[in-house]
Amino acid sequence: MTALLDNPTAEGSGQARHARRVPDRWRLPLGVGVGVELVLLLWWAAFYPGLTSYDSAAYVSQVTSGVWTSEHSVLYNVLVWLAVHVPGKLAVLTLGQTVLTSVTLAYVCVALRSLGARGRWTAPIALLVAVAPPTGAFVVYIWKDVPFTLCSVLAFAASVRLVARRATRLDWWVLGLSMVGMGLFRNNGLGVALIAGVALVVVVKGRRVRLAVLTLFAVGLSLVCQLVLYPAMGIKQPAASSVYSLNYHDVAVAYAAQPDLFTDADKAVLTQVTPLADWARGGSNCYVSDQLVLAWNFDRNAAERVNPQLMDMWTRVLKERPDLILDARICRGHIAWSPFPGPADQHAFTWIASPAPTPEELYGVAAPGTPMASNPYRFALYSHPLSYKLRSAAQFWYNVAKTPQLDWLMFRGATWCYLGYFALALYAGRRRMRAVYALGGVLLGFQLTVLAANPAPLYRYMVGPLFVAPFLLALIPASRRGQAAPKG
Repeated sequence: MTALLDNPTAEGSGQARHARRVPDRWRLPLGVGVGVELVLLLWWAAFYPGLTSYDSAAYVSQVTSGVWTSEHSVLYNVLVWLAVHVPGKLAVLTLGQTVLTSVTLAYVCVALRSLGARGRWTAPIALLVAVAPPTGAFVVYIWKDVPFTLCSVLAFAASVRLVARRATRLDWWVLGLSMVGMGLFRNNGLGVALIAGVALVVVVKGRRVRLAVLTLFAVGLSLVCQLVLYPAMGIKQPAASSVYSLNYHDVAVAYAAQPDLFTDADKAVLTQVTPLADWARGGSNCYVSDQLVLAWNFDRNAAERVNPQLMDMWTRVLKERPDLILDARICRGHIAWSPFPGPADQHAFTWIASPAPTPEELYGVAAPGTPMASNPYRFALYSHPLSYKLRSAAQFWYNVAKTPQLDWLMFRGATWCYLGYFALALYAGRRRMRAVYALGGVLLGFQLTVLAANPAPLYRYMVGPLFVAPFLLALIPASRRGQAAPKG
């Protein structure tokens, strides 16, 4: 297949004769799109109607109870609401995610052709991305992270066209909508959009004003929705104890490291939320904030009441000992910069979602006595694969990928960021085209935003680079001098 993608005049087989009926410009995207979709349909059938998590149950609970909150993506909640009210239920949503992924990866292959990366290199990468459990199975999760990640990949592909000076009106639309999508599908996604946009503004001459306006619009729209539009629509804002939970953990890390920084008045405030021993215990593990803020005896209502004092405390520690706050952020953002997991005894291993069937209590959301326990829409979340043999095979393949010795390669987005930077540096040096460094903006955006605010080492927070960076490796053979970029 890859030979036909690069050699439209190939003859001598029935496959070639059929391929010649397809216009040259469509052979690569159609070949990649169809191939990727066939693979993703296997994941979809194996985990029908889709893989789930606590968040998935929370989405369904919100949209069917009428109590919406912007703590999760409102836009994705809309998609979930639509899905549970049509035949096929949530399977329609996950099927749509597979189709969008196929189109996205095909678009990436076409875009990279503008920089000289041939279809014979990019098409196999697209298929491997679909086959690999960290990316292929991820697509069929009922998670806001899926469309957010696909938007980041679309922004990357559109950026390739801009850097190669092959951008059409369609590419500009893709860039703009994908940047808006990043901000609307994840509350902190606007950070990735901002960094990727700034990278383009710096290097794409002649289009800087347009790119700056586009970036500011995308970032500004998500902020307006979060701060103005959603409250006006009656959608609840996240509680202060959720918004500032990472700051609370920063305080705990500082308290565990140097308790004499805190006055008796400070300790009295801390004690209202949870005992001082728990602050010290939670702060002794800088990798995971959840061990503090999700503990059973952490009083969120009390944290709401004394939140101003807690934030004053955080600000004072930041001024007096910024190293302690920075240490907490870098440690918690370990998944963003380290190719290898941290110590297992501190739960700093890579947190990987399980492909197991959805539990009856929906991860506690539908526990006995809760409103969700009697909600008929909960049945839309339960697993019933189209083939149990296929599910067993998919689970086996997924568990093979979870082999600890392969963790650095299969589930650590930081590893792929560094491989992507290497490929860009090689291409830029050999082709003398420094503008391609802007393509690292999406990868850098993921690393910096996760480094700035991250609760735990979940692999899905850095899954974007697992989609983007493998394609950058196709620039290594394309970096040879004299390697022409195909037209179109």
